[in-house]
Amino acid sequence: MEFLQQLLFHPTTTRIILVVVGLVIIGITRRIINKAISSLAKESEIKYRLQKLATFLSYLTSILVIAIVFSDKLGGLTVFLGVAGAGIAFALQEVIASFAGWFAIHFAGFFKTGDRVQLGGIKGDVIDIGILRTTIMEVGEWVKGDLYSGRLVRIANSFVFKEPVFNYSGDFPFLWDEIVVPIKYGSDRKLARQIMEKVTMDLVGEYARQAQESWKEMTKHYLIENASVEPMITLIANDNWLEYTIRYVVNFKKRRGTKNELFEKLMDEFDNTDNKVAMASMTVHLVETPTFDVRIKS
Repeated sequence: MEFLQQLLFHPTTTRIILVVVGLVIIGITRRIINKAISSLAKESEIKYRLQKLATFLSYLTSILVIAIVFSDKLGGLTVFLGVAGAGIAFALQEVIASFAGWFAIHFAGFFKTGDRVQLGGIKGDVIDIGILRTTIMEVGEWVKGDLYSGRLVRIANSFVFKEPVFNYSGDFPFLWDEIVVPIKYGSDRKLARQIMEKVTMDLVGEYARQAQESWKEMTKHYLIENASVEPMITLIANDNWLEYTIRYVVNFKKRRGTKNELFEKLMDEFDNTDNKVAMASMTVHLVETPTFDVRIKS
């Protein structure tokens, strides 16, 4: 009984109780703040960033509480931590690298939530950046086009130091894309080009204007030439048809839908030319060899 009383009233025990109480209060406060953010914040991006900030501040406050309560004991831990530091660093090298990766992602501008990236061989949209792992909503794989597959992929932040990081939407949220339009020989080439130019400008002209402004900002931060973002149409004559290639810029999330709109509109316009312009195709029809009736006369 006396030992229990000494244990309960020991200064270290009192400090441990203070730390536990402080951590519980911090945890409850964080939950209340997160619920308030969820109910008050309307935009998902603002809600996400405020909740991440509240979580970070709660961790920081917890560390400060522990440091303040055990401030006079921290000096004695220096020697122990120095001896154990090498072993801890070796055992937790991947964790330390992931934490360094988290720091680099936030302060070196590798990517941010909402960006479309390819990281560790996985392409998708960044939906969360944790201290150790980045969560990506996968795009592609068995699904054609830039559409979600439905899989959530968690990648260690240390990958930013090991492999290239492809960012589809960082400083320049546009991509160059192309479609190939085969036109029959004998079609009106000038009319075909006019139709393609008009349709392309109607559908993606606004992207070109927006991309021009973004590209100007790129040239201020990077040593890069002033590339043309206007739609471009080139022609190659091959053995089968006239092959027009339409090159244009498009929003990184609307590549597949824009291709569909371009082809739909082009085919409608070609149908209205009374066969002056017609799309070409190669059709191969295989038939069985007919039965031969061979008669030999003596």
